[in-house]
Amino acid sequence: MALPTYSTMNHHLLPAATNSRLAPRATYHNAATIDEPTIKPQNRSSSAVNIPASLSNILHLNLNHHTNPTGTHAGSSNNAMLDVENFNRHTPTYSPTEDISSMYPEIHGAADWSHLLSPLHPWLRREILKYGEFAQTTYDAFDSNPFSQYGGSCLYGRHRLFEKLGLLRHGYDVTKYLYAMSHVDLPRWLERSLHAEAWSRDSNWMGYVAVSGDEESRRIGCRDIVVSWRGTVVPAEWLEDIQGKLESIESNDQSDIRVEHGFRSIYTSKGETTRYNKLSASEQVIGEIKRLVKFYQEKGEKVSITITGHSLGGALALLNAYEAASALPSVPVSVISFGAPRVGNEAFADRLKELGVKVLRMVVKQDVVPKMPGILFNEGIKMVEKVTGTLDWVYTHVGVELGLNVKTSPYLKNCIDFAGFHNLEIYLHLVDGYVSSKLGFRCEAKRDVALINKASGMLREEIGIPPCWHQPANRGLVCNSYGRWTMPNRELEDVPSPYRERYVQLLN
Repeated sequence: MALPTYSTMNHHLLPAATNSRLAPRATYHNAATIDEPTIKPQNRSSSAVNIPASLSNILHLNLNHHTNPTGTHAGSSNNAMLDVENFNRHTPTYSPTEDISSMYPEIHGAADWSHLLSPLHPWLRREILKYGEFAQTTYDAFDSNPFSQYGGSCLYGRHRLFEKLGLLRHGYDVTKYLYAMSHVDLPRWLERSLHAEAWSRDSNWMGYVAVSGDEESRRIGCRDIVVSWRGTVVPAEWLEDIQGKLESIESNDQSDIRVEHGFRSIYTSKGETTRYNKLSASEQVIGEIKRLVKFYQEKGEKVSITITGHSLGGALALLNAYEAASALPSVPVSVISFGAPRVGNEAFADRLKELGVKVLRMVVKQDVVPKMPGILFNEGIKMVEKVTGTLDWVYTHVGVELGLNVKTSPYLKNCIDFAGFHNLEIYLHLVDGYVSSKLGFRCEAKRDVALINKASGMLREEIGIPPCWHQPANRGLVCNSYGRWTMPNRELEDVPSPYRERYVQLLN
């Protein structure tokens, strides 16, 4: 779902030390012994919402909204109130980053992240958050203003993207923007209406390719090529089409590897009459990846490819990984996704494994999007396949899942909010506080919880952060020299230009 741009705030909300407890010491491979302080989930504000029990059971939400006579929520493991008065609002929102080059293969999934997920290794947690922030950038920089003549484009030129969004600290440089066709045959739950004719009738900005700089490459142990894909899905719209159409991943329809039709259409569609999609998103991204891999391998460097995305972006990340691993078998390819839906059938999942693609999926238990498509016919019907044989029309997830739960956070309301559960900022908040499935939210989590309410209302009211607080000043209008309020012109380098993109491509 498209979120507006923001500037990272400096204050941070942290529970008082009196509300915390120390978890058992956790020993990690190739790392020092580390204490993981946690705080238990606490009582949260309630919001009564009526929803059919059958839908809740199908989606496995398992949400408890009953209150006991004292007004606290049933099932809450800690009824103590959140100590708002002792929140520390003057601490950094991120930790210093260590040299993790000694664990380069493990961080990128060489062993499917074994021994790193339970408890979650702090180095891996920070890398997940880094890639999650790259995914969040595709929302923050997306021009979703329906009155903008550049609606559907990126707000900033690629050389200013990370500077404008406060992500220069990650040490990556954007090398290419990616565009996808908007007028393709999509399921109704993927359709959008923000297509400004003044900019492009048939294309949307869908993400970018970036590469780690020299200092960051030394820190992580390789030259990391990142592809970040934007999601566009509003969770309620997923319910309109529970089961999407599976089609062959090959154009000749001969392959038994099948993927969802709408995802493949976004990734592969192009048109000669378009300004930005004379090449498909697939051709744009693979061409840039090949160029960067060749450039750095010729310099004798180790190269990795990490593809990230949220929601629809997570689905495009899998299609991208399939193609990248097929084209560059000597380069490790990993996917870090958030709230991603199922993409293809078991043959698709098996082929990704054969290609060596490593996939780590962050999934919030209460989020319905990862349960679709294939809410009824999915990897859970293995018993049926023992009788029928493999069914090529059954969806299946790929890779390793890191399960998250909104109930573990003391900052979040106890409510049903499908959009909130799917919000990428909720995912990043829960990853930041995650230790293991058996331990509570860690007290030294640093990511600013105010970001949760940037485009949602999931924070407890007593924290004092208004819902959906981020919006451009004066709804984007500025007062000109004549005293008239108008939409401002973009700076020249932020104006999307197919000619500039083509010129850069020729130079490369």
